[in-house]
Amino acid sequence: MRQHVRLILKAATRKFLVTTNERKQMSTKTTFKRIALVAVAALGLSVVSSVPSQAVISGTATLTVVNGTATKTLADSTTAATVTLKFTATEADTWGVTAYQSAGPATNTTNPARFYRGDTATSFTTTNLVIANTGIDSATASSGTRVIGAAGVNSATLLLQLDSLTARSAGTYTYTVSATPFTAAGAAGDATKTVSASVSITVAAIASESLVASAGTSTAFISTTSSAASGWSAPTSDAVPSVLATASTTPRAYIYVNLRNTESVQASESVTITTNIGSLGKSGVNVGRSVTLQYATGGAQDFEVYADGTAGTATITVKSASVTFANKTVIFYASAPASIVASVATSVIGAGSNAAAITAVAKDANGNIWGGTLYEYSSNTSIMSDSATSCTYVSANSRHECTITGVAAGTGTITLRNTATTDQATTVSSNAVSMTVSTSAAATVKLAWNKATYAPGEKATLVVTVLDSAGKSMPPTSYTNLFAAGGISLSTAGGSGSDTLTAVSFTTISLAANALGTDTTPLKAYTVYMPAAGGTVKATATGGTALPLAGQVEVSATATVTDSAAAALAAVNALATTVASLRTLITTLTNLVLKIQKKVKA
Repeated sequence: MRQHVRLILKAATRKFLVTTNERKQMSTKTTFKRIALVAVAALGLSVVSSVPSQAVISGTATLTVVNGTATKTLADSTTAATVTLKFTATEADTWGVTAYQSAGPATNTTNPARFYRGDTATSFTTTNLVIANTGIDSATASSGTRVIGAAGVNSATLLLQLDSLTARSAGTYTYTVSATPFTAAGAAGDATKTVSASVSITVAAIASESLVASAGTSTAFISTTSSAASGWSAPTSDAVPSVLATASTTPRAYIYVNLRNTESVQASESVTITTNIGSLGKSGVNVGRSVTLQYATGGAQDFEVYADGTAGTATITVKSASVTFANKTVIFYASAPASIVASVATSVIGAGSNAAAITAVAKDANGNIWGGTLYEYSSNTSIMSDSATSCTYVSANSRHECTITGVAAGTGTITLRNTATTDQATTVSSNAVSMTVSTSAAATVKLAWNKATYAPGEKATLVVTVLDSAGKSMPPTSYTNLFAAGGISLSTAGGSGSDTLTAVSFTTISLAANALGTDTTPLKAYTVYMPAAGGTVKATATGGTALPLAGQVEVSATATVTDSAAAALAAVNALATTVASLRTLITTLTNLVLKIQKKVKA
């Protein structure tokens, strides 16, 4: 009762002080007299309205709401939801406002919402608010909240907001708010006059806690290795697996998906994978050509690719609810190849093991790369001992690579087959390729540029080749002190980015065998950027102790760098010659036209 009186007195005093500008000109004595009169009137009104009779409501009371927001760590009154009650009364009346949570995260019992004082600025009479301190959760609370109005148009706005700074769940909290007039005894009155509305407060997720995947941080790569394999490391690019098409419950490839949010923290969304050939699944569950699979919250994981007996090239799409990844490709090859084409990758091999000395491309009847096992057969096992020795399919190079074992000096042929037997009915054979085994000692070293002439600053390759006494290339191997101290020197220093040439020991390789080029000769290659000035560039080296005394001599290679000014002058002269020819042609054509005109006039 006393609180009610104080609120009305305060509101009335405030209303009086702001209603006119005359108070600026009043004396202090006059102002206090008027305030006193208002206080007496308010006191009288409070006595009458403290236990109100049921007021007569003109029209229907309304509740107007505006949804609010909050963050997980902060609730700001400037973003609170608002509830505005408007009613027109013929006498003093009190309305009770109640609310309860009706939807959203069920975590609000420790962080209840509360009503806070808004304003009565849109009221055309004296309207006051009494705010209860009871928190609003899943049960009706805040029953102590009151809107006390006088006769006339009443309007009061309440603020509704989560009241704790303690972290809360992200989501949309929905509340049902009701307003009911009170009886003279202070209890809820005519329920038919109750008005209700729903209002919500949306709590935004903290970016680092978001489960929404980001295209900028999430990845999906395909490989032939499971993340559970020993020594496995996460792929950073897509392979193009070539796998047997025969139906099997054993995975043929793995799609490693790592979903992360914008803060690079683990996200969690379902993953949908679709393929036109083969099938997909996870741990053998929900296997099909188009599947939606759960992405566990534990982190990045594999999704498996299975063969279903269909040969061909599979295009696989991978996407989560928020991210679509680049398509993946898997080649499902038939059980047997239709063709095998073998090539020499190293022109001369030595005794012992020679990796990738022969390469092969096998294809099935669809023209797809066939990745099954190929076997080597030597025409002379006393020179090359390989017989039913298996080759390895290297998916990164889309080819088979065969290690050849040299036994003695000589030449023989190697043929590749798709079986380890000689049953011609089931065997597909390759072309026979000739191989040379050398057991000679290194005798000389040779330097050579890959071109005779270069433009200023052009990239060049300086090649080192080791030869035997017959002038034939030596097998790829490591040499110690092939050059004397200082290695290779240039008459004019190479440009920025050039390799260092001072090494005296190094290893020769076949570029073709190492998938670095097409050259099958074992060599050592250096990159040199030619100088900016024109002229001659000479590379010089002296044979080292790895060679016999006859080979420990100076060797060199010379290249020409074109002179920029000379080249420009030559271009100008060529242009001048072309212009002169054009002038002569134009003159001839003009004379011809004049002759024709004369004949036409005649």
